[in-house]
Amino acid sequence: MKPRGMDSFVSVSVLLFFLQGLRVLFSVLFGIIYDQIFEGPVDSWLVVSNLLVLLAFGAALWSPKKDHKRWALVFATVASISRISMTVNHADVRFWSSLFSVAFGSLFLTIRLQLGRRSFVQYILSALVLDQLLRAIGHTYDPSLRSSWLYVQVLWSIAVVAFAGLHFRRTGEDKVEPVGIRFVDGVALSGFLFLQISLLSFPNAAARWSSTAYIASAVLLMGLAILFALPSIRDLFVRVFQTSMAGLGLCMLLLLGLAIGYFSEGGLSLLAILVAQVAALSAFAACFANSPKTARRTGGNVALGMLLFLVFNFVYAFTFTYAYTLLILRGYGWAVFLAAGVVLGAGVVFQAPTGSTLPPPHFRLVPEGMFALAAFVVTFVVAWPKPAADFHAEGVVRAATYNIHYGYDDYWHFTLEDMARAIEQAEVDVVMLQEVDTARITSYCVDDAYYLARRLQMNQVYLPTVEHLTGIALLYRGPEAPSTQSWLTSLQEQTGIIEVNLEIETEPLNAYGVWMGLSDEDTQAQIAEALVFVGGHSNAVFGGDFNAEFDEPVPQAVLAAGFDDPFLLLGVDPPPLTSPAIEPQVRIDFVWLRDLEPRAAWVATSLASDHRMVVVEIEAP
Repeated sequence: MKPRGMDSFVSVSVLLFFLQGLRVLFSVLFGIIYDQIFEGPVDSWLVVSNLLVLLAFGAALWSPKKDHKRWALVFATVASISRISMTVNHADVRFWSSLFSVAFGSLFLTIRLQLGRRSFVQYILSALVLDQLLRAIGHTYDPSLRSSWLYVQVLWSIAVVAFAGLHFRRTGEDKVEPVGIRFVDGVALSGFLFLQISLLSFPNAAARWSSTAYIASAVLLMGLAILFALPSIRDLFVRVFQTSMAGLGLCMLLLLGLAIGYFSEGGLSLLAILVAQVAALSAFAACFANSPKTARRTGGNVALGMLLFLVFNFVYAFTFTYAYTLLILRGYGWAVFLAAGVVLGAGVVFQAPTGSTLPPPHFRLVPEGMFALAAFVVTFVVAWPKPAADFHAEGVVRAATYNIHYGYDDYWHFTLEDMARAIEQAEVDVVMLQEVDTARITSYCVDDAYYLARRLQMNQVYLPTVEHLTGIALLYRGPEAPSTQSWLTSLQEQTGIIEVNLEIETEPLNAYGVWMGLSDEDTQAQIAEALVFVGGHSNAVFGGDFNAEFDEPVPQAVLAAGFDDPFLLLGVDPPPLTSPAIEPQVRIDFVWLRDLEPRAAWVATSLASDHRMVVVEIEAP
């Protein structure tokens, strides 16, 4: 392999590992903080783990001031070896491996910046394309983070280390004075990374923000990512925005796109998000197109950017957990995105002066064009929607409710595939899901509803209740059916209810899924609203996490509305408990029936979530 090819392979791979490490680290950190604060007891590990995260994000402070290529070999080696164990689905293993991947990945990123700003832009945008491609292949669940990928990752990491050794040792000592970045470049980097990791390079996030089909955002965002990864196309945009006034207009376009994307729906929202992505990619490329005339404190400014990126993510996380942390942040996710847009825009508004010009456009059909075409085609093919499978059996419907705990089990293993198997093995036709994440960095940015629906050949109806990306879902087999949804009045975390009007052998079957608030919520008002939403429909199945035991007011209100408990109808006394999954203590997950006859009812033994799934087999109406 030629030196340029080896450099590209090593740099893109290590920066990809760095991006994956960011997702993994925030995901396992979420479990640590959740257990320490909400489950308790709080101990020293809460402080120690967060201090270690701070050190990892500030690692660029210790970047070397000379022998950059030699150090690049060291950092690439450590980051690549750490990436191997990140594939192991164990929270503790992933915490330490992602910590090293982020720390040494950011050190490599700093070296890569010092060896050339334009090449840095090229490599990180190429890493984003590859990351987006992997997630598209896995239906938003990155296959390289699954245990089955381990042997592939071992070979990949070995190849990176080998090529890094050949390339950086072959190139020898630095022949030119390394370039640096300014303070404004560091903060611009933080805004760019936050926008990409939280929304703009995640088509499932864009689809949920806009309430549009996943395939549209997947194909369009991949197309934009590919275009900007091509130097000849990217430089055309950079030439347009190389003045401060043009940069100011670009910044305003970015902010406007984010605001419209957040507050609108449908095609307008998706269009606004696409415009925001064009602006973000253009701003990032323009910001780093020019090199300052004197070297700056690159390591310090990269560390500043990484720490600001950490702050953005923590504040954004509070907009999801406002009910348990800072209630004032309820509904203010848009403000965090606009703040990130401002700091990214600052980088292009205050561009570094330059006496050089960009090279003339040059497009290489091989390999650039071929890889771009392949990535686009693969994304289109894997994202193409497929019809749902038919019901498992004639005359019988199996309905279930499952609180999926954002895709985690009690020990914070990411077990979404295990949940899919549990639903599959129970031959469920309709399942109501609660605690459903659809693109949050605290749950690997996986779209739980989309992945499960695709994996199980089911239709999906998703109701976002918090910041577009967390809520409830209802999956069902058979042809697409009419659906409605509504929020329930909530004093704490927003909850809601979903209705799907199915037809079984020409007879109606009305399915409802709900997630009730906790004990400090006005659950009496919520259940009253939910029952008004359900109305007097017959042939109704009503499932969800009611966060109340059978003899408490909420379940009793459901009984008073004409619903029956299938376990009691079948003489299962006492009915099995549902929560927690390990040695359950209470029964708070229910599937209620109205004007339907149960044939069987059981609680699944799977421990894939922190709740157990409740399954009811009923006679078709």
